[in-house]
Amino acid sequence: MKVLIVGGGGREHALAWKCAQSPRVSAVFVAPGNAGTALEPKVENVAIAADDVAALQRFAAERAIDLTIVGPEAPLVAGLVDRFTQAGLRCFGPSAAAARLEGSKAYAKDFLRRHGIPTASYATFDAASFDSGYVRAQRLPLVVKADGLAAGKGVVICDTHDEAVAAAESMLGGRFGGAGRTVVIEEFLRGEEASFIVVARGSSVVPLATSQDHKRRDDGDAGPNTGGMGAYSPAPVVTPPLHARIMREVIEPTLRGLAADGTPYLGFLYAGLMIAPDGTPNVLEFNCRLGDPETQPILMRLKSDLTLLCEAAIDDRLAQASLEWDDRAAVGVVMAAGGYPDASAKDDVIEGLESAARLPGKVFHAGTRLAAPLGAGAPPRVLTAGGRVLCAVGLGTSVVAAQKQAYDLVREIHWDAARYRRDIGYRAIAREAGGAR
Repeated sequence: MKVLIVGGGGREHALAWKCAQSPRVSAVFVAPGNAGTALEPKVENVAIAADDVAALQRFAAERAIDLTIVGPEAPLVAGLVDRFTQAGLRCFGPSAAAARLEGSKAYAKDFLRRHGIPTASYATFDAASFDSGYVRAQRLPLVVKADGLAAGKGVVICDTHDEAVAAAESMLGGRFGGAGRTVVIEEFLRGEEASFIVVARGSSVVPLATSQDHKRRDDGDAGPNTGGMGAYSPAPVVTPPLHARIMREVIEPTLRGLAADGTPYLGFLYAGLMIAPDGTPNVLEFNCRLGDPETQPILMRLKSDLTLLCEAAIDDRLAQASLEWDDRAAVGVVMAAGGYPDASAKDDVIEGLESAARLPGKVFHAGTRLAAPLGAGAPPRVLTAGGRVLCAVGLGTSVVAAQKQAYDLVREIHWDAARYRRDIGYRAIAREAGGAR
């Protein structure tokens, strides 16, 4: 079979790599892909942007693609799955109507409240209704969110009322374009985060391995929020009783609510959770696709055929599906370009990828591109393309061992102004050592 992966980041490299492992798969195409997908066996990049729905549909039809998996959120919100389905093309992902759970934070918060799913208290404003007095009356810290898609950067945690007012006014003033026409002002929740991702078709659901990511740019969870600086799987905070509670109080009512609202779900559903000290799983956000960088460690641990799972969901056979997991832990460390998450450097030559490839573990590419070799017979050069550049993933019988393997990879790789956190997995490591959260 032939598979098309839509997108060009680290998540899409991991999806392509995993699908290519299947003996059922003869070729994997990635649109537009990156340097890492270009170098994978059985994988070929296609020069089509992830949001060019019409061109993607034509390609899938012309090349007789058997299965399309959509990586990023923008084409889902734009209705790619609807268009493929109408054309008789098999596509794994939610409809545009269901993808509103991610496409609009205000819609998601209203959905959660309407269906009695635990989440932080909130209020929404547009430019005409914005009330700085409301903001100044709230307890600190506060969370200010742009309503629409902002590439993981539309969330600001504010320690003062002045910061919160300024963040909201900046968003409403166009900082994130149309994504900031509405803002959500939200209560700050304390606890420990976890990423809970499932594959769903209507009311049928298969949970993936749990994970936890690190949103802040700097060690010790300091610095600005990012799209994610690293992740590990499993997340020890999600004990078996808590797993059952999340399914009962979050996932199942979400899927019931979507069906009741006339938007039954198909695809990956990601609940970003804050586990309160009393064990309550509060929903911070929904994503209607796999998370990045959670995908990389999760798929490193998945032993089952991902294409079979996606097809089971499309064919409404998910109730018969089961997954096999590597018992080892996986830790993924993101290496980002200088300046991230703001304007970041590009076109730096990445050194050390060949030596890293000889070590255990796997380096997934995100913001990379290929450039012509410097001389005859030389390999193509890999350059940074801004933002998050690579994710180095290690496996180990403990989180400590997995972390060591990941950082062994990181130490082999160099470019000007590369930055990464040095403490990915620290909460899980503290648990292993018998420490507190």
